[in-house]
Amino acid sequence: MELNTIKPAEGAKHAKRRVGRGIGSGLGKTAGRGHKGQKSRAGGYHKVGFEGGQMPLQRRLPKRGFKSLTLKYNAEITLSDLQGLAGDEIDVSTLKAVGLVPQLAKSVKVILSGKIERKVALKGVNATKGAKAAIEAAGGSVA
Repeated sequence: MELNTIKPAEGAKHAKRRVGRGIGSGLGKTAGRGHKGQKSRAGGYHKVGFEGGQMPLQRRLPKRGFKSLTLKYNAEITLSDLQGLAGDEIDVSTLKAVGLVPQLAKSVKVILSGKIERKVALKGVNATKGAKAAIEAAGGSVA
């Protein structure tokens, strides 16, 4: 095989359809556009979702739901995650370094899931009411 003998696969290339080039082509006169109407005109078409003046489907249906833009900056960890961590003082940068929360996280909250039996001091990390009670019961603190 040489560079000057390389060809595309059989059937991969085909001639462009030439419309409006006489009756013998099968696409002469109206060039496959039919007679009259908006779709037959040059530059004439409608926007996506247009239903001929009828109220479009996306406007007939009710708006629903909400996607918070701040969601990616919030993270949560469990009590069992805290139990497995080394060190007594825990802050957001510690959690990022260990990989428990994403690097984008700005606020972290501890939720009541699992058990904690060691003393930990949380700095700049929030906790739910139940999680705070469990941490303080184990001798830790939430600041």
